[in-house]
Amino acid sequence: MTARLATPRAARALGVAMLLLTAASVPLSVIGHQFTLKDVAGLPLLLLPFAAVGYLVARRQSANPIGWLLLLLALGMMLSTDAGLYAVAFYHFHHRGLPLPRLAVAMTQSWAVLVVLLPLPILLFPDGKVPSPRWRWPFRAYILYGVIFLGGIALTDLGAFTERHVKVDSSGELVSSGAKGGVFAAVGLSLYAAFVLSWVAAKLLDYRRSAGERRQQLKWLLSDGAVSFVSLMFTLASNGSFVFLGITALPISLGVGILKYRLYEIDRLISRTLSYTILTGLLAGIFIGTVVLATDVLPFSSPVGVAASTLAAAALFNPLRRRVQNLVDRRFNRARYDAQATIDTFTHRLRNAIDLDTVQTSLLDTVNHAVEPAHLTLWIRSAG
Repeated sequence: MTARLATPRAARALGVAMLLLTAASVPLSVIGHQFTLKDVAGLPLLLLPFAAVGYLVARRQSANPIGWLLLLLALGMMLSTDAGLYAVAFYHFHHRGLPLPRLAVAMTQSWAVLVVLLPLPILLFPDGKVPSPRWRWPFRAYILYGVIFLGGIALTDLGAFTERHVKVDSSGELVSSGAKGGVFAAVGLSLYAAFVLSWVAAKLLDYRRSAGERRQQLKWLLSDGAVSFVSLMFTLASNGSFVFLGITALPISLGVGILKYRLYEIDRLISRTLSYTILTGLLAGIFIGTVVLATDVLPFSSPVGVAASTLAAAALFNPLRRRVQNLVDRRFNRARYDAQATIDTFTHRLRNAIDLDTVQTSLLDTVNHAVEPAHLTLWIRSAG
């Protein structure tokens, strides 16, 4: 009974700590002269989904370590951010009344917890266990790698306590005069990438062999993981714009897959996302092409060309949407496509049917083909 009570209390304590750290970032941003929308709202918007999903999983499936991992990595990153703001306020803007500034400098490296813990939910998804016995040794090797990595980070930041004069950069991290060890950093990054890529490959192979509910769980992970990866690439290319919010697709997919909440809507979600992405590209191409044709080739003024292009794109929206959706459903949402084709065939036959027995037989055949029920009864009420 004590253990059962301790689990929700621990999850609640971690959740409250996350909220307090998030709230503390606002005044720390003010005194650290970094109070911007991106700095204040950006990171919490990214981390709170990780913390929320981690809290739900930890509360409902306490034996599953994925929930606790998500909570801890969100806490580590938020703690690192707050510590950096605290250190900048003390050392750059001379708020000398703040206590324990050297500890704050050392805690700026808490982001390393996120780096180490983030790949683990991928390997342990969805039940928190290693996929098979042959993955135990790679898992143990990664744990050893993580311990060495965190130990190296801790040794690097010992200067926060031993150096006579502490210097920090604009993010609050310690500026050390020692060598950074570029070769070791490159080897460590290569090992990290090898671990992550091997685990993604393992999930892809698992997806190909799986069926039913587990296949849907893995489909959530892989599809939303792809969205997160693309968002990360766009974020790096666009110098940190709010495109990074797409990364939150990863914790959402983890939560849906683990808690098995509306698993089977992933096919519909994928088909709708693909269809509207293709439709947006087609309409944009049509709009730009019509503007160029109307303004550069034909003797129309620019406002008239833009108006004509807008009307053309609006007129083509529904026909293109139906055609694109049909093509996407045929490839990615086959069940919906087959069901719609069956209903369309029945409707076509029904137009030429007069005899009631023919209609009844056709209806029963259509229902059997579309949904394959275990038992089917048709009751027809007479006119009298």
